[in-house]
Amino acid sequence: MLDHTPKEVTERKGGLTNPAKTCQPIGAMYAALGIHKCLPHSHGSQGCCSYHRMHLTRHFRDPIMASTSSFTEGASVFGGGANLKTAIKNVFAIYNPDVMAVHTTCLTETIGDDIPSFLGQSEIPEGKIVIHANTPSYSGSHVTGFSNMVKGMVNYLSEATTEAKKEQVNIIPGFVNPGDMREIKRLVKAMGINFIMFPDTSGVVDSPMTGKFEMYPKGGTTVAQLKDTGNSKLTVALGSFASTDAAIQLERKCKVPAKTLKTPIGVKATDELLMTLRNSFVKEIPYELEEERGQLVDIMTDTHYHFHGKKVAIFGDPDIVIGLTEFVLSLGMIPVHVLTGTPGNAFEKEVKAILLEAGLKSNVKAAGDLFEFHQ
Repeated sequence: MLDHTPKEVTERKGGLTNPAKTCQPIGAMYAALGIHKCLPHSHGSQGCCSYHRMHLTRHFRDPIMASTSSFTEGASVFGGGANLKTAIKNVFAIYNPDVMAVHTTCLTETIGDDIPSFLGQSEIPEGKIVIHANTPSYSGSHVTGFSNMVKGMVNYLSEATTEAKKEQVNIIPGFVNPGDMREIKRLVKAMGINFIMFPDTSGVVDSPMTGKFEMYPKGGTTVAQLKDTGNSKLTVALGSFASTDAAIQLERKCKVPAKTLKTPIGVKATDELLMTLRNSFVKEIPYELEEERGQLVDIMTDTHYHFHGKKVAIFGDPDIVIGLTEFVLSLGMIPVHVLTGTPGNAFEKEVKAILLEAGLKSNVKAAGDLFEFHQ
């Protein structure tokens, strides 16, 4: 294992080797795809957009659509306002989305492009919407970019239009795969509670093969639903890194109470989600979910001797790693190394609290890279 690494673990502040993260715009692009009939727009050079599209396309094995401001040397020096205004005009004329979600890149952040000002000067067709999020590539990670774009959805679209809050819940799923979003929706539906999930990439990046190309698949959260999030009784943010900021912003803007929970991985975290919904909406947990829980506990008990005392190392996105750490502890495993590529002291604090409760002390690091993980 140490053939390609030095035996002494050394702190490297000057760079990363095989990073366990990617940049903010990818997260923003993925979040924007969770809006129905939305075209993500990368305000920067063509290379940025091409890389982000390729990265997501390779992962989901579905073509990911996005547009770009196509910066050249001139825009890099004099600013990209003209490029963005032209892009907005062309995108609505050619691709006709309902929403255009603009995210910035390291270049546009460095030269200081004023996106809200550019949007105010742009020709946006009646009935169409343009939102934006600032996503500098040189800070945070793809999880930060996802969080910033979801917060942008709240800033531009959420409205409180009713005197009394509706008996419905907002679910912010965090940076998870569309299959996870489907499962979370299944749990909430089984509780008989009306909900709005945003963003929702299920049915977008995992759309069915029909033999016909659709620029905008049927999935995603509609604009009407996003506007209605301000009328909900509660917002449940699943994952403190990817979801909390948007939930807090919605609470400030529309007075919708926010509750942050862990990503529902394992018995404990899923119990917390279901009990929060049960207590907030006075709903009984259906037998089918109790049965599934009992089956999982039975499997965990039957296989306990396979997992008990086994050492495990975990790396990945912070919200997922936190959930997995709690889950492996419930299996009796010992997480020796816990690492994420996303910077933030909050990660180390939260993981160490979980480990302390279990009476363990492990190597916890944010932000780390896979070279260090290998060591």
